[in-house]
This record gives sequence, structure tokens and C-alpha cells, in this order.
Amino acid sequence: MILYPAIDLKDGACVRLLRGEMSAATVFNDDPAAQARAFEVAGCDWIHLVDLNGAFAGEPVNAAAVEAILGAISVPAQLGGGIRDMATIERWISAGLARAILGTVAVENPGLVRAAAKEFPGKIAVGIDARDGKVATKGWAEETDVEVTDLAKSFEDAGVAAIIYTDIQRDGAMQGPNVDATAALANAVSIPVIASGGVSSLDDLRALKACGAPLDGAISGRALYDGAIDLGAALKVLKG
Repeated sequence: MILYPAIDLKDGACVRLLRGEMSAATVFNDDPAAQARAFEVAGCDWIHLVDLNGAFAGEPVNAAAVEAILGAISVPAQLGGGIRDMATIERWISAGLARAILGTVAVENPGLVRAAAKEFPGKIAVGIDARDGKVATKGWAEETDVEVTDLAKSFEDAGVAAIIYTDIQRDGAMQGPNVDATAALANAVSIPVIASGGVSSLDDLRALKACGAPLDGAISGRALYDGAIDLGAALKVLKG
């Protein structure tokens, strides 16, 4: 399994939210590029980026910070937040982004996901953010009646590289990931699934690794910044 350290961008800084609330943001580093370099030096194979402002605005907002990160690292990075048209996808892929994460448009414009996955093989992921099993969109601000598994299965034949599954109630809460729901999703689809939300200890990573489903990896943010998870130890747990 791959550990994806998270860099969530708000107003150009590296922050973490609590359950997706923009008003509950804690700034951890005002130099996101330096933070990304630190993760790479520590041995991380990927970096997970989120343009939080962009997720609400529907277009890139923290582009300068993302570009600085891409220029500072040699490992691949994936980005979600505000990517809702082909022009934006093309822009980021051309800028060196390894994987664009499509969330809101996966619900509102699934045809774009299919077209992008065909145009950029291996470089398109779907971000599925859920609250009580139902998908939320637009920076988690809007609820839908779409079931997580139904949405994931609808992209089985699209050539999507990965699904990033986030349990919103767990995100930033340091209460552990929703292992059962994540495992159920991963066992229901052939697309690689990345766990996100609530990973707060080495035991959480061990639980995900032993969940009985072939997870691609896990995303962790606040726990790495708070020191609740030692990055070196976490990498050994997931790679061992």
C-alpha cells in the first residue's frame, strides 16, 4: 500500500480542516512546496494535493501553490479541487501533475470523466466523498442521493486509475478511518481504492492493510502534522 501524505491548500497555505469545514482550518505550513519536499525526502512515493478554495469556487484558486509544489518535487502528485472541465485537466497534466482527481463532475458530468480517462490514460482518478453512505459535492457543501458504490461501479469500464474514498465525518477528526465502508467499496469494484479520512495512528494503517480488500493506499494529513503518526514508521507499516 502507498502512503499519500496530504497537502490541503487554503489561501496559499498548507492547512487541515475538521470534517470539511472551511471555518475550522488549522494552518500547518505557509510554504506548501517546502512541505512537499519534506515528505519526499522522508521517503514518500506520492503527494496528495487538494485545492480547498477551488473545490468551492469550481475552478483552480491555489494554482500558484500547486505549481510551486510540482516544481519542487520529483515524485508524482495527484490533485483534487476545482477541476471541472477538460481545459483545466489539460492544464494540470501539462504542468506535470501525475493524476487529476474529479469529484463533483463525477456526479454532475460523468461523461467528462470518461472522456478525460480516455484522453489521459492512467492520469484520471475519481474522488468520492461520502456522508452516511451518500455522495457529497462542491467541497462537501451539497448532499446528493447518489450511493457511493453505485457511483464507483458506473466508472468500472471508463479506465479510471483510482478512486479516492473519503468519509467526511472522519476527515480531520482523528477518530480512525471507516475501515468497513472502505473495504466494502474496494471489494465491490475493480478500480483501485485509496482510503481517506480519519487515519490517525499506525494501528489505523494496519487495520486498512488487513481489511480484507486490495486497497491501493491511504491518505493521511493531520496525524502527520500533529506527530500522531511517525512518517517513517508509517511507510514501513504499509510497505512491509
